[in-house]
Amino acid sequence: MYFDLNYVIEQVGKEKGIPKEILINALEEAILSASKKKYGSHLDLEARYNEELGEIEVFQFKTVVDEINEPDNEIVIEEARKQDSECEAGDSIGVKMDTSSLGRIAAQAAKQVIVQKVRNAESDVIYNEYKNKKGEIATGVVQRIEKNHYVINLGKTEAIMPVKEVIPGETYRQRDRVKAYILDIEKTQKGCTIMLSRTHPGFLMKLFDLEVPEIQEGIIKVIGAAREPGERAKISVNSGDADVDPIGACVGVKGSRVQAVVQELRGEKIDIIPWSKDPAKFVCNTLAPAKVSKVYINEEDHSMEVIVNDDQLSLAIGKKGQNVRLASRLTGWKIDINSESEVEVSSKKIIDDLMEKLKVSEILARILHDEYLRDAQDLAKLTPEELNKITSISIEDCKRIIDQAHLIREKEKSEKLAKINEQQEVS
Repeated sequence: MYFDLNYVIEQVGKEKGIPKEILINALEEAILSASKKKYGSHLDLEARYNEELGEIEVFQFKTVVDEINEPDNEIVIEEARKQDSECEAGDSIGVKMDTSSLGRIAAQAAKQVIVQKVRNAESDVIYNEYKNKKGEIATGVVQRIEKNHYVINLGKTEAIMPVKEVIPGETYRQRDRVKAYILDIEKTQKGCTIMLSRTHPGFLMKLFDLEVPEIQEGIIKVIGAAREPGERAKISVNSGDADVDPIGACVGVKGSRVQAVVQELRGEKIDIIPWSKDPAKFVCNTLAPAKVSKVYINEEDHSMEVIVNDDQLSLAIGKKGQNVRLASRLTGWKIDINSESEVEVSSKKIIDDLMEKLKVSEILARILHDEYLRDAQDLAKLTPEELNKITSISIEDCKRIIDQAHLIREKEKSEKLAKINEQQEVS
């Protein structure tokens, strides 16, 4: 087995991208394992790579003694001094072994160790190369099609693209080229697993990054994206330069840039939204082309009630609620859309209840309604000073309203508890 290993190590290192030291270590371990299988694991053996000879040398270390008690691990001083004239009793001396007689089983064991070590090293190289590419776009070729996923050849390694990460309606055949988003890289005992996706919002963002130079240069920033793959998507952008229109830059001349993205996503309709630090304005932008009349913000629930004209309601909600659903994902706000006629009906009922229960005027009831203080529960949480800032009525009146709210809340609690007890008695 003593052919020139220098050449083999160099070639394997280049092909697999594995450092020379790792390959040498794998060979040393393999030969050591094979030698112990052949000669016995109780021996003190050590394998070393001799670069000059291009081979792995195995040494058996024995303790120098005056009289031998353990022949396998000891050597008499007279014999030891033939190799090292200066050795003394108690020293350890290495004797080179003849490994040319290693049997087929030992050689097979060595091969298994080498293969496993090379596979692990190869996995480490791939992981180190791709771990910082998470969130980037990769291009590969469909290697094979399995039950629940495609296996994509990326050149140096293979990646997996689950069927659920493929845009609905897409199908691929062997040798088809595919572009996808690197969703995750996981290191396991079996190797390195790279997961790809074509449905992730990040894929849309990265495609714009590739198509729009202003994004690459940092002039325009992609803030976020929301998708219903294969159907519709929304992407929010912002410009750091007042002279650069982020929407125009992303659309491109005659729509060339956005069309390139749409084509890659198999006709997915894309709404490009101007980002705004004002949450209400941003939500209104995302609901376009619908025109918004009013927005009520509830900071506590992180929600917004959006009011639109009756003829804008279906446009704002979108087909099967798609428009408002994407807007909610993109902005991070819970959005409830109502038409003005619906709001008027529900608002009138709330305002009438406030007037009756709290004994306040219609104007004050409307102010409370518009500030999302629509029941006793909301009002009972306030201090008179806080209510005074909202309504500008006197502190005394504010205290009276809050006290009344507490009474109503306690009454509602008692009624609810009584109803529960009644239901339990019946059951």
